[in-house]
Amino acid sequence: MAKKARENTLSDDFTQGSIAGKLIKFMIPVLGALILQAMYGAVDLIVVGQFGTNAGISGVATGSNVINLVTFVITSLTMGVTVLISRYLGERSVERVGKVIGGAICFFIALAAVLMAVLLLFAPQFASWLNAPEEAYDLTVTYIRICGAGIVFVVAYNVISGIFRGLGNSRLPLIFVLIACIVNVIGDLVFVAGLQLDVAGAALATILAQAVSVVLSFVIIRRQKLPFTVSRRDIRFNREIATFLQLGIPLALQECLTNISFLILCAIINNMGLEASSGYGIAQKVVSFIMLIPSSLMQSMSAFVAQNVGAGLEKRARRAMVTGMAIGVTIGVFICALSFFKGDIPSSLFTSNEVFIEKSAEYLRGFSPEAVLTCIVFSYIGYFNGHSKPLPVMVQGITASFLVRVPLSYLFSLKPGASLVDIGIAVPLASVYGILFFAVCYLFTTRKMKRDGTL
Repeated sequence: MAKKARENTLSDDFTQGSIAGKLIKFMIPVLGALILQAMYGAVDLIVVGQFGTNAGISGVATGSNVINLVTFVITSLTMGVTVLISRYLGERSVERVGKVIGGAICFFIALAAVLMAVLLLFAPQFASWLNAPEEAYDLTVTYIRICGAGIVFVVAYNVISGIFRGLGNSRLPLIFVLIACIVNVIGDLVFVAGLQLDVAGAALATILAQAVSVVLSFVIIRRQKLPFTVSRRDIRFNREIATFLQLGIPLALQECLTNISFLILCAIINNMGLEASSGYGIAQKVVSFIMLIPSSLMQSMSAFVAQNVGAGLEKRARRAMVTGMAIGVTIGVFICALSFFKGDIPSSLFTSNEVFIEKSAEYLRGFSPEAVLTCIVFSYIGYFNGHSKPLPVMVQGITASFLVRVPLSYLFSLKPGASLVDIGIAVPLASVYGILFFAVCYLFTTRKMKRDGTL
């Protein structure tokens, strides 16, 4: 009895009670953490836009696309850890959690070393591939290299957060990222506004923030009563690594290729000149906030569904997916309207340059339906992730990116007098395809479960 009480101090039981209530309760801290995490790049761009150079805006925007790609891949890999821990909690196999965490520590230390080397060595190539404007080329390389040097802190933060979300605790990751956000704001003001380091200052502030967050998170964790133990024997390359990589690698591959498609989109727009490049970069920072609702839904849904699947409650897992869609679409309608009619308002937070603001608002008008559509897509993704079925997620992500989003973006850019509105429309069209794809996969999975007697 004492052991059960101890477990519940850190993990919420998603297998009983109100689905909407528990999903929203878990989702709010996840959303809060994502908001604060998105503020890293946003604050960098705001401060550079106000105190740095026009070329610096493009440098931060283009360089952060590369760092975001790496971060999203790391997050996807840690999703395998989150889902596996949630499943073991649902199965009441708490003794296996320590082995998962021990294996994750070894794997992600090795991954961090590889990523650091790649970012430091190939920063110029990344800037060239993205067609960074000539004025912003060196600044882009500087941003990528400085962030690459501190990538180990980005990896550590995401691993720690993934572990606690798997335990049903979304509050501690919120605390960790809040610490980082405060440090980042202070760092930007000191390095960019105070010391006039421009792009280099923004990158230094970001890495310093992650480092402080990781150090303080270890201090906080040591004071927690954890529902598991991790011995030195657990910290090794063990079988659990293969298990969470089976879940995480398809998601990471999907995320990687999806973000590569957005890098291609960035390269297409960079060819349109510095104004379009900077405008798109500002729009992408606004988009990073628009995507927070579906992203928090997906992460919450993955843990929620995985725990119910582990407990054999398939119908409750399905109801959770539908509930998540309803929540996301309801909020998405308001965000869509704001993006379409008033995209210049959030864009103006990043710069006072009227042309850049106008270009950003153009892209947001085309992009705006994505605020609704992606909530449905990401709820499906959370459902399949929770079932440890990443293949449909990977296939959808790849095909939507390279059969729909990239080709349409390129074709729309060739139109006489093409604007960023035209290119922005390609994104929601890819999500329409994604909804249809997942609907077919869902029906197929449902029929299979009925034949197997699991539904």
